[in-house]
Amino acid sequence: MSPAKLRLLLFVLLALSPGDPVFSASPAMADTRAPVVGVSWSNFQEERWKTDEAAIRDGLAARGARYLSADAQGSSEKQLSDVEGLIARGADVLILLAQDSGAIHPALALARAEGIPVIAYDRLIESPGVFYISFDNVEVGRLQARSLQSVRPEGRYVFIKGSAQDPNSDFVHAGQLEVLQPGIDAGRIVVVGEQYVDGWLPELAQRVMEQILTANDDRVDVIVCSNDGMAGGVVAALSAQGLEGVPVSGQDGDHAALNRVARGLQTVSVWKDARSLGAEAARVAVSLGRGGVPGEVSGAGRFSSGPRAVPVDAILLAPLPITRDNLDVVIDTGWVPRETVCRGVGANPPAACRAGGR
Repeated sequence: MSPAKLRLLLFVLLALSPGDPVFSASPAMADTRAPVVGVSWSNFQEERWKTDEAAIRDGLAARGARYLSADAQGSSEKQLSDVEGLIARGADVLILLAQDSGAIHPALALARAEGIPVIAYDRLIESPGVFYISFDNVEVGRLQARSLQSVRPEGRYVFIKGSAQDPNSDFVHAGQLEVLQPGIDAGRIVVVGEQYVDGWLPELAQRVMEQILTANDDRVDVIVCSNDGMAGGVVAALSAQGLEGVPVSGQDGDHAALNRVARGLQTVSVWKDARSLGAEAARVAVSLGRGGVPGEVSGAGRFSSGPRAVPVDAILLAPLPITRDNLDVVIDTGWVPRETVCRGVGANPPAACRAGGR
């Protein structure tokens, strides 16, 4: 082809709009497009999600993608309108931290109608085509139970579970029971209280714990609490009755919880490094936003352990239990400053809080 004809062909192609029948974007062209990623947070006020957000934003920025967000402030109704708003603002991919995994389905229908991929972030949404990314929450429960059982294998146990609307609550509890059920069946463990806590709210967990203490004349030996926020409320209720030192579990690696671990007020916080989860979510979002197939995302597998056993593509990361013995792990990785962990620690400090650290 002569140079003149080549220039003419290029002119014609450039003059055509993308909607013209002869225009067809190649896969290579689609792969270079930086998508807009909309994130719907269920309750951004919780300490944990700010760390997740920073990791998501950094991961998207590194890939040239744009970040949009909305905070449902604990309202399922607001979350539905938030998702609609994110779509209206041009979101190509949605990352949803569902307030209520059942109530979110109208938002999924809207996204599906627009051809927008959806990532269920940290909380399972059972719907075909949704990509699920979280930690292994059954393992979280196992790790909590093992840590508690190692310090007090027998006695009067209480289960403080998360929101009944969040599938993670049952995943975590299933893991707890895998470890503790033999002791329950043998009579070594007596369950004297068990309750879901709406919204995983610390203040509600405190009231629930107060009621359980009253019903049992303060005779409790172990509190199997499903996250750190609620553990704060549980510890407050115990402390008010002079019961500091009763073994209590949690999860998330909240800074306040790690300080309680150092002070002997909480036995374990199962650490889920939200920086890793946020980074993975950003990677997957950009892949799907560029036309990637969920089942072909690197590191993905199939998951179908929800109440309805709907198989979804998923990435599940491994959690790590943090006790007084390994607090240096979260300090050395930059998750939390040593002074935050060790603030207020008195006699018999953990190794991480002794002079010189270890």
